Parts: sequence; structure tokens; C-alpha cells
Amino acid sequence: MSRNELRVLSAGAVKSGVAQVCQEFERATGTRVTVEFNTAPELRQRIAAGDAADVVVAPPAAMDEFLKQGKIDAGSRGFVGRSRMGVVVHANAPSPDVSDTAAFRRALAAASAVVHNTASSGIYSAKLLEKLGLDKALGAKIVVVDSGSAVMQTVADKGPGAIGLAQISEVMVMIDKGCAVKLAAPLPDEIQNMTSYDAAALSAAPAAARDLAARLASEAAKKVFAATGIS
Repeated sequence: MSRNELRVLSAGAVKSGVAQVCQEFERATGTRVTVEFNTAPELRQRIAAGDAADVVVAPPAAMDEFLKQGKIDAGSRGFVGRSRMGVVVHANAPSPDVSDTAAFRRALAAASAVVHNTASSGIYSAKLLEKLGLDKALGAKIVVVDSGSAVMQTVADKGPGAIGLAQISEVMVMIDKGCAVKLAAPLPDEIQNMTSYDAAALSAAPAAARDLAARLASEAAKKVFAATGIS
């Protein structure tokens, strides 16, 4: 890889904001930036395996692991933002009442399918369904896919009646791409899950990687991320 090029590995929930900030960095510095998006478990596997990236954007728990492994530069680590979760339905479906936990439970019990992924938000969704006693009640109606975008696409394909649980930032990206879904509402406050994201340069990365990590965690970047559903 040319040292006039940086490679970023990022969680998918912050995709839109990361892409915009990296494009701005590229224009300002002339350094080419390529970005690949993965789930948090995939990021863990790739970084642990020695993937030759320069910057990583991931949840704090994953970043803590990378730090213990000596994979990231601790001084370059900075807070990017938080993503909230929401309830997704087909664009032509009425939005169900999910104003509190009881209503949320009724809405999912009545759904033709409940879709979540295998990333951080999906792990939380699975635990939430179990906590609410819906895992056994829903049974085969629970559909597990591999990414946030796949949640939205599956809800769109299944049509009215299906419900998806996903990061609001990912919902917005897919709606912008023309996916036939809409955000019914955020999860009720009492069961809301907020996932934080940090950026850091990898230990062996060039100085420009530290500059990009700092840019991703800057106040200017937070305005970009806020417009994409990351606060």
C-alpha cells in the first residue's frame, strides 16, 4: 500500500459519517482513504489476525481489546459518537405502537417476522427478546442476518408485518438508498440501547493515521455524525 494512502476499518453503524469525514480528509490532505465496513465481531477477528489497516472505528469494548493486544495507539483514541436503536417496518406498513415496553412487546408478538443482525445491536436484540420472554414465543419468526443493511433489506423483502431492530443511523442510510422501509420509532427509553464508537490509529500506522483518527473524533466531525443519526 502506498504511504500516501490510508486504510480504515469501521463498524457499519457509523458508515455514513465515517465516509463523509474520510472524504473531507482526503480532499484536504491529498491522502487517499479507503474504508471497509464490518460488524464489531468481524473487526475483532480482523484486527486480532493482524489486518494491515491504519485506522479503526469500533465500540469501546472492542477498542479495549485492541489496546490490550497492543494493536492501537492509545494516545490517538477518541470518542466519535453514540448510536441509538430503532424499530423498522416496511415503507407501506402502519407504524406500530412501541411507546413503552409493554407496547413494544405486543408489537413484536404480533409481527410476522422479527429481524436482527449479528453485530453489537443484534447481540443486544437477542438478549432483549430473551429478557422479554419473546425468544421462545416468537420461535421461527426470529430472523437473524449478518449486517444492519441486511436487516432493512429483509424487512423490505418480507413486506408489511415484519419488524426489524437496528441502529437508527443504519436505517437512515438504507432509506437514503431507496430501501422500502421506514423508522417506526426509537426503542422505548427504558429498553433503549446506545452503542458508543471510538476511533484510533493502529500502532504501526503512519502519522497521517493519527491525524485522521483525530479528525474523526473532532468537534467538526461530530456535526457531520449528528446529521447521520450519531450523537
